[in-house]
Amino acid sequence: MPTLPRRRVGSSEVEVSALSLGSWHIYDRIHFHDAVAMVRAAVSAGVNLFDVGVYGGPGMPPAYTDVLWGAVMRASGIPREEYLVSAKLWIEAFGDDGFRPQLENAFSRGGFDRADLVILGDLRRDDVALEDLVDDLAGLARAGLIRAWGVNNWSAGNIQRLREIAAARGVAGPQIAQLKYSVARRSIPDGEPFARLFAEGFTMQASDVLEGGILAGRTELTREIGRDPGGVREAISRTAADFVATAEKLGTSAARLAVAFTLTHPANVTTLVGTSTTAQVEDNLAALELVERVGADELRALVEPFWADRGIVDPEGP
Repeated sequence: MPTLPRRRVGSSEVEVSALSLGSWHIYDRIHFHDAVAMVRAAVSAGVNLFDVGVYGGPGMPPAYTDVLWGAVMRASGIPREEYLVSAKLWIEAFGDDGFRPQLENAFSRGGFDRADLVILGDLRRDDVALEDLVDDLAGLARAGLIRAWGVNNWSAGNIQRLREIAAARGVAGPQIAQLKYSVARRSIPDGEPFARLFAEGFTMQASDVLEGGILAGRTELTREIGRDPGGVREAISRTAADFVATAEKLGTSAARLAVAFTLTHPANVTTLVGTSTTAQVEDNLAALELVERVGADELRALVEPFWADRGIVDPEGP
């Protein structure tokens, strides 16, 4: 397997691999020994970033994928200094004590003691001051608990406001946005508002790149997947077979083509994939070779017909 290139997250000192592994209910769906083999193969190939979220809370069903991930990493024997951890922090639980209780809970569950990156969840509250978020995260950085931070699916306008607040306070602002980005969902990352941010050195992590498996040809959904901005999922499903056929004409898999597309965005420093087998890791890694073989411009032109949210979703973001 190839060694992955690494890129810097914004202006931070964090350098991440072109592919990163997610934990969205992954580790509670695969056998433990298979998960150990998978992460060993990924790290051996150069993957250095694991996105680990606590996906349970008051009033929600118990969830343990992050706990299992921690056990998998311990069993793998991979030294902590050889990989990075990106943790999720939820605005819904931000209170008088800030994010620290959440972060310490994530540390306890996942078995790590610092986060190289933290990603703030969707902004669904209007009673939280952005200044308070910036100040709290700056305090976590000073305490050595986090190295850099970013946001998940925030609007370009709110991200710019965070950056302005941080600059006024002389602290590090958000460095990266985890954005839905795929051959089908492109309007926000490819739009002008985010282009302005990217031109200033802001970076992106592409996520939901397979639309829960639909873009790999699995249109019968059997598990929970991400939300559907713009209500375009049905349209994506209708063209999934054609997308698979396009990949086959290139002599590749649909999943590999979907991942390869995300690698062509100049601001995307890492693509988040939800692999559950070593074979899937290997297939995703081969996306880099596919970009080189076909060429970024030609590849983007080939998948243009599958852009489902064009003219439907506001490029400014949620």
